[in-house]
Amino acid sequence: MELTDRQHQILSYLRETVSARGTVPTVREIMKRFGFSSPATVTGHLDLLEKKGALRREEGRSRNIVLEDAGDSFASLGKGSRHDGSPLVGIPLLGMIPAGIPEGVVQEEGRSLLLDPDAVPCVKGGKSFALEVKGDSMIGAGILEGDQVILEQVAPRNGDIVAALIDGEVTLKRFHIQGGEPFLRAENPLYPDLIPASELIVQGVFRALLRTRPC
Repeated sequence: MELTDRQHQILSYLRETVSARGTVPTVREIMKRFGFSSPATVTGHLDLLEKKGALRREEGRSRNIVLEDAGDSFASLGKGSRHDGSPLVGIPLLGMIPAGIPEGVVQEEGRSLLLDPDAVPCVKGGKSFALEVKGDSMIGAGILEGDQVILEQVAPRNGDIVAALIDGEVTLKRFHIQGGEPFLRAENPLYPDLIPASELIVQGVFRALLRTRPC
């Protein structure tokens, strides 16, 4: 069955989002993009796209849209492959990390990103994860609120940007060692250096960034 103009637009948006950030958009994101007034409108369009074979939805997943080859010019990225057919690599998207005053990370189960291992080589090792940035303490490093940062579970070097647990709270900062003692520094002069009172544990080292919204 042929798609309507609106269905083509929604399908294009789904594929563009997968290509740009490795995940399909949420129902709320689709609502906002097309100015729909309710989630039911989005669900109705997705039902029709599924009925016409343009996508399928998998049970038990929060972002359950899998894109199919609908006979147009798009590659089937939703199946976990790149345009040349080679596989994308999935890494967990664990939640939000403060790039500001340290606080608890918000854990979100069941979310993941599909990434091109040639563009982000660290995902090949199986020790990578992603977090969504909240706050403005790393703007000097080009990391903005809403960005998704890809991190690798490796030992940090002096000057690395890291996700760190400092005295029981997590934050995204630059890791420094001075006089043999580690501390964290923001990339925004409004924030002070963070010196641990008892412990500083690096959970991941920054490797790549995905920008999901315009600057």
